[in-house]
Amino acid sequence: MTATITLTTRPSSPPAARVTLRSPTGRGLLDGAWWPRSRDLTAELPALADVLDPLWGRITRIAVNPMLWPVVPRKVTLRDHVLKIGWFTPELDPHKVLLLSYGTGRWDLLVIPPETDSASAARLMTAAGDPDGSPLSATALVATEIARHHDAMNGELPRNVQEAWECEGGVTSIHVGPTATGQ
Repeated sequence: MTATITLTTRPSSPPAARVTLRSPTGRGLLDGAWWPRSRDLTAELPALADVLDPLWGRITRIAVNPMLWPVVPRKVTLRDHVLKIGWFTPELDPHKVLLLSYGTGRWDLLVIPPETDSASAARLMTAAGDPDGSPLSATALVATEIARHHDAMNGELPRNVQEAWECEGGVTSIHVGPTATGQ
């Protein structure tokens, strides 16, 4: 007697976006946080839209600061619509994305760098999702966490945001994305 076993493989679906959202009645500079797995907007935005579209309405536009994204496409095709992408260098905090939903609203999410360790990312997501709202900008939150992590490794913690910023020499000295020449 012989048995035949047929193995059926299903294409694995991409992992869900790692997102934390502040309650709609909360206040603050940020509406939540997003921790992408890479710096590839084309790969990362579909999962983000899958999470946000049912909650906020169809996201139609996104604005990013290209400092942290090596390639900023003009648009990304999602399952049922196109997401248009704009970029602004001096006007937009590098650690933030601006999301727009036609006729529904605007949201600002902290972007946690993909290479961030899970403990630091959890603290940043909690801070950005705080219903009372953090008074800090996206970059200030990231700078504070970087300094906290650095000082924890050396046995001391920063006393305030300014100390964290100065300890690291400003966040832009650490989180500069690849240059146009790829270096």
